[in-house]
Amino acid sequence: MYGLFNSLRDSLLSVAGIPFAIGGGLIALYFAGLEFSVSAAIGFISLFGVAVMDGILNITYFRELRAQGMDIAEAVFHGAEQRMRPMLMTALSAGVGLFPAAISHGIGSQVQRPLATVVVGGMFIGPLLLLIVAPALRKIFLSRDKGEDTASETEGEGAVAVEGNPDG
Repeated sequence: MYGLFNSLRDSLLSVAGIPFAIGGGLIALYFAGLEFSVSAAIGFISLFGVAVMDGILNITYFRELRAQGMDIAEAVFHGAEQRMRPMLMTALSAGVGLFPAAISHGIGSQVQRPLATVVVGGMFIGPLLLLIVAPALRKIFLSRDKGEDTASETEGEGAVAVEGNPDG
């Protein structure tokens, strides 16, 4: 992901949803009375992919808003607001689709039930927490860009002045 963003901070912020997905999956396993199994682990891997993809989409949209000249606070909250519907629709479709498998007790449910329970729990809890907590994290960590932008602009102007100086 560092290759995508060219920023360690943006890369780490894009994976900030993984703990929320883990929490949602563990809570769902606990309330369903299921133990962690290989099938549940596969469900967590699926959740990690969705959580990271949501983070990538949010950070990318935030960077687009910043490139359009929006200040940090406005870009963070506008980005979260605009990306809320796609994130919740993705979570809802996966959660509703796997809900019957999560509550099944028939033949073969020993394998599918833990996987479906983890995905359903993670899809319902993870994106909600990501939409609440991630904008605050972005505001905290990305507000430091303001000082860096000013410093880089000043350095860039100084470099232009030196190159344009015939005595230089």
